[in-house]
Amino acid sequence: MRRLPSNLQKRPVNYPRLAGTTHSLVLRGVGVYWRDDLSEDDAVKSATSATGDSGGAMQSAQVNASPSIAQHQAAMADYQREGVALGKEIANRGPARFDDAGRLAPDILEAFKEQGFYIFEGIVSDGEVDALRAEIDTLLDRAPVGRDETVDRAGRPAFGTDFARLPYTFIKPLSDPWGGTELLGGRHPTQMSQPQPDVTAPDQVVYLMHGMCQSMKSGLRLYGHPQLLAIAEAINGADFTPFNDAIFVKQPGLGGSVAWHQDGVTHWESPDWNPGIHGFNFQVQLYPSTPGNCLWVIPGSHKRGRADIKAMVADNGGSERLPGAVPLTCNAGDATIVNRQMLHCSFANTSPDLRVSMTFGFHRYTSVLGARAGLGQEKQRVIYDAERIFRRSSVIQVAIDARRQAYPAETPYRYQPFVDRVDDFRFTPETFESVITDYYLSDLSI
Repeated sequence: MRRLPSNLQKRPVNYPRLAGTTHSLVLRGVGVYWRDDLSEDDAVKSATSATGDSGGAMQSAQVNASPSIAQHQAAMADYQREGVALGKEIANRGPARFDDAGRLAPDILEAFKEQGFYIFEGIVSDGEVDALRAEIDTLLDRAPVGRDETVDRAGRPAFGTDFARLPYTFIKPLSDPWGGTELLGGRHPTQMSQPQPDVTAPDQVVYLMHGMCQSMKSGLRLYGHPQLLAIAEAINGADFTPFNDAIFVKQPGLGGSVAWHQDGVTHWESPDWNPGIHGFNFQVQLYPSTPGNCLWVIPGSHKRGRADIKAMVADNGGSERLPGAVPLTCNAGDATIVNRQMLHCSFANTSPDLRVSMTFGFHRYTSVLGARAGLGQEKQRVIYDAERIFRRSSVIQVAIDARRQAYPAETPYRYQPFVDRVDDFRFTPETFESVITDYYLSDLSI
């Protein structure tokens, strides 16, 4: 098992203000964070105001009490023990297994369909995890010092300022930026408790990083991982399509929560509704994930239709600690897979443990073709057609070839929609520019 580097356990170190700026730097773990409102889009601006001290339109949403870190840890202790015990009973975890033809073992597929999640242990190698960690460190080190800023903390040109969308989202420490708001289609109807951070905490912390296939060479290679893609085929068919991707960063004592929700938004009222219609997400863990910082799920909830989360929380005495939930604890190099209709959340990270999760999802082709864009794309009034699906799916084929070049001894995955066009989508400077650059603008969100 990989051990968390000791430097990630250290107390924050306050750095002097940069000359000529108003940004105070705080170093914690692998990243540097800035005291300022650093959100880059309307959703994050609204989320920041919703969790701020001054109120505003979003402040009418349900807001739980703000305990201290110690109170939050104490309140979670029994719940975490119960969840771990339930997870051991279900035991939906183990190495990925395939037959001679490369098909996922039927018992794993059935276990996933039954419970809505599975943990593939050790599916990403130590060396690949190390490469991913190194590039994550660089991304955090090269983040801009503030909204509309063009330099990082060292005065260098900041990373990502030339992207179509800035690859960083910032929130207040230990906050819940989406819960109880109408953001992301209102799919997070209740707000989590928001513990009071340590007095040394910065005003803003990195919450998400975006565009891993453009931002990270190792991220693009991970996107072409043959076993992960074989699992996607087993679940969604050989013509499966992408969803989107994001990197969740939950710093010790700082990482925010994600309120209870179901990911799917488009097909709940469809006459063809079924438990797999909204696809699934992988999360590849770069550090051990613990009950204090990991994703929590309610097994089997993906089969019950759209949940009334407000009623569930109210019936639970207003507590976010919903019964029957399981923490998806992992070692570094494990990958979780979770049905997007699964009821799931993550709590504020008051633990001493870092979590970095490379998150990317896949759909059935039939779920996407003809569907109306959702999850922040509604203003585009887009109906996903075959051309849009092909364009976004081409990222998978380029990623497969990028991985082939980096790992020549590994058998590449054969992606059925591109079997006759492999040579057109080799990983080259030209395809990086034409296929990978700003690829996230064509995400398929349902």
